[in-house]
Amino acid sequence: MKALLMLEDGKTFIGLGIGVKEEKIGEVILNTAVVGYQEMMTDPANAGKILILTYPLIGNYGTAPKFNESSRAWLAGLVIKEKSNMYSNWQATQSFDDFVKDNNLLAISKVDTRTLAVHIRQKGQMYGIISTQCFEPKELKLKIERFRAQAPESILAQISVKKPTRAGRVKGKHKIAVLDLGITQSIITQLERLNCALTLLPYNTPTSEIIRLKPGGLVISGGPEEDTQLRIAQENIKPLIGKIPLLGIATGHQVLARSLGGRTTKLKVGHHGVNYPIHYPTSFKGEVTVQNHSYSVDEDSFSKIKEVKITAYNLNDRTVEAIESKKLKLLGVQYNPASPGFEEVHSVLTHFIKMVS
Repeated sequence: MKALLMLEDGKTFIGLGIGVKEEKIGEVILNTAVVGYQEMMTDPANAGKILILTYPLIGNYGTAPKFNESSRAWLAGLVIKEKSNMYSNWQATQSFDDFVKDNNLLAISKVDTRTLAVHIRQKGQMYGIISTQCFEPKELKLKIERFRAQAPESILAQISVKKPTRAGRVKGKHKIAVLDLGITQSIITQLERLNCALTLLPYNTPTSEIIRLKPGGLVISGGPEEDTQLRIAQENIKPLIGKIPLLGIATGHQVLARSLGGRTTKLKVGHHGVNYPIHYPTSFKGEVTVQNHSYSVDEDSFSKIKEVKITAYNLNDRTVEAIESKKLKLLGVQYNPASPGFEEVHSVLTHFIKMVS
């Protein structure tokens, strides 16, 4: 079926629709990763976004439930260059096509994603619409303007657990609570390998309830960055600073930073991919990281915050990548601490567990 992607500045791309027949509006972001399309589609941090995959061939290794980062796909829409007509992987149980349909996703293929990516990089992230029903530019642009004029709706209540929920192993050496803003399965798996007994908490869990559980530490997970309800989590975390060890990941890092009195700013083009280099000034060490964010912590806002230091920067644009306080026992990382290999655990998570011990 015919489909159209139109950006809010009027730039238009014609392609073929995959999945449901409808219209979807959302902020258009791009991800440069070569693999991981299933993980990206099911990452709650991408909720409500129209995701461009810049790698030209998608679907060649199929999909499998074991690679889902959450219970479902959260995207508003997906944009790709070419969909593979076959898949080959011993772990695959389903084709990309069937996965898109089963998750009621709206996707568009046959788009010149190289030109689209260059346009986004030059102009900055913006809203767009994918439609299989309307192809009139003026009408589509009006729909985007109406969408932007509406008060944003929170999606955290759909993403987060509804009540305290045990995840993974029932018993473990370390009793860890997770404020679930959109926790991914890969983070849960790594924490399990560190012998953690995890309790996932709703995003709006009051401070008193967290304290009542007596966790050894609290992880503030990643999730959608612009959700209006994040301020609730931010206020509930403030009284916990200095009381229990805290780890903020991605969006959780931003929430933790704001709880400390810091600010966040939006980037012209976010960091979405698997090859973002960071460096640690005190050790002169570097690392290539996985990132998926459109906001960053403002460095200047931390100049007067005592006991907390910025410990890592992005090598490309010097945005803040990590904060830490040994006295307050807190750690925040803007990047995703992805496992470095088979059954291995990222050093950030290991470092946090040492704070807990």
